[in-house]
Amino acid sequence: MTSHVALVSRALGCQKIYMTYLDDSISKTVNDINKRWGGKDQFEIEYVTDWKKLVASWKKNGGLVVHLTMYGINVNDMLPKIDIKRKILVVVGASKVPREVYTMANFNIAIGHQPHSEISALAIFLDRLSNGTELKKIFKDAKINIIPSKDGKNIRIS
Repeated sequence: MTSHVALVSRALGCQKIYMTYLDDSISKTVNDINKRWGGKDQFEIEYVTDWKKLVASWKKNGGLVVHLTMYGINVNDMLPKIDIKRKILVVVGASKVPREVYTMANFNIAIGHQPHSEISALAIFLDRLSNGTELKKIFKDAKINIIPSKDGKNIRIS
């Protein structure tokens, strides 16, 4: 699941993901994707040992913290309240998110109030946050590019 969170984050405009545990396979996957599909200077993984310090520092430096949870307020109601000019840290957790995440976040946002995938919640949130502009993102250093086609696969390899 974490590698998919990384790939969605990368594809939809995030610059970095923070992980609280070391997983070399995820780093390897992301580095390989960045090398072939571009983004090696635009997306990275950083390991943190203390997520609470990261969140507190993020907020202290003027950033917003958005926690995606099915227990939050609906995304449609919350998006107008998010200042997109500020740096945004999106927190995506698994089933046992510590209570402190809810209280430390500026926003607890729900994509829906039914069980759903964290990956889909992240994709929907990032897409809505960018008004769909990231869907046309092209990394300048890409060795592989897809040429959109209505009836097949068209790839340019440089």
